[in-house]
Amino acid sequence: MKAYKVLFFLLFIFSAPIIWSQTGDIDTNTYVVIKSNNQEFIGKILSDDGREILLMTASVGKVYINKSDIKSIVLISDAKNQIINGEYRGSGVFTTRYQFSTNAFSILKGENYAKINLGGPEVHFAVSNNFSVGVMSSWIASPVGLALKYTVPTRNEKVNFGVGTIMASSGYIVQGRLWGGLHWGMLTIGDRKNNITFSAGYSYLNLPGKTTLITPGTYAAVNDGNGNYYQATLPRYQANNSSRIKAPILGIAGLASVGKKASFVMDAMFILGTYNQVNNDQTVNDYFNPITNQLAYTTVSNVTSTSNSYKANLIVFMPGMRFQTSENRAFQVSLSGVFVNVKGTSSSNSFRRSFPLPMCSWYYKF
Repeated sequence: MKAYKVLFFLLFIFSAPIIWSQTGDIDTNTYVVIKSNNQEFIGKILSDDGREILLMTASVGKVYINKSDIKSIVLISDAKNQIINGEYRGSGVFTTRYQFSTNAFSILKGENYAKINLGGPEVHFAVSNNFSVGVMSSWIASPVGLALKYTVPTRNEKVNFGVGTIMASSGYIVQGRLWGGLHWGMLTIGDRKNNITFSAGYSYLNLPGKTTLITPGTYAAVNDGNGNYYQATLPRYQANNSSRIKAPILGIAGLASVGKKASFVMDAMFILGTYNQVNNDQTVNDYFNPITNQLAYTTVSNVTSTSNSYKANLIVFMPGMRFQTSENRAFQVSLSGVFVNVKGTSSSNSFRRSFPLPMCSWYYKF
């Protein structure tokens, strides 16, 4: 009897690891494994001994991959939407942007990114899963802008709302007297890979201006001591005649996946601007003595201010392509066009213009 007990105990000891390994937790997640040569494998990790992994793929079955050859292992959270025709198409933080505008998808916390284009750099940080802060500037650090974005998801994952604002200043150029802002709301329909966004907002731009004016009055001529008279020094001062551009903005933008690493990006804005310009004017007259024909005095009239209003409508159309070379990098090119129609008080200050505005942008996740 004791022999059976000893045999049973030995069998239990030696079979326990096998039993535990068979009843332990099994990783059912799907991963995309990217090798150093950018070759990708999609499947479930069956084992990992620290030196190599065994991956069960749907295309070629079981594959052993040395861990020294692996560049990254990415968890696929939504296999239904991220694996299309056997290819992995991740969403990523860059899908929250078009060319200039944004959509109502949030930058998740920990997914900060930078964007570099021909005009200058910008950086965006996720404060929370629904709120992000960004800084934009030119290559000479002026002007500089602060961007804020807040997203509002709904119960329907394909319908999202958001609001955003950009506040900008010219910085050290003209001592910050050139400033403006853009505030908007947006509705996004679709998912991160294929969507369309409708937006509406209001923008304004303060344009600094100074006019040199003369204090109104009558100024007697000055005798130079030799019987000659000349105009007295007229007191001058600087008057502020800053003007402002106000413009409601309507926008429509979209993103469509057209391949494993490529997406079509479209961004369009309709800007309905009003420009009010203030002009200050005054008259300076010299009066002469009729007998000696010498200057007697000078009169300066009061300042007369006139305001001119212009209508400036702009259409900015920016179709382009985005190529996501990896989870952390993407390149985008847009063949943009700008159409301008300005209506002034007369035909002399009214005109129509159109010009191309090609854009190249580089995205970096960090």
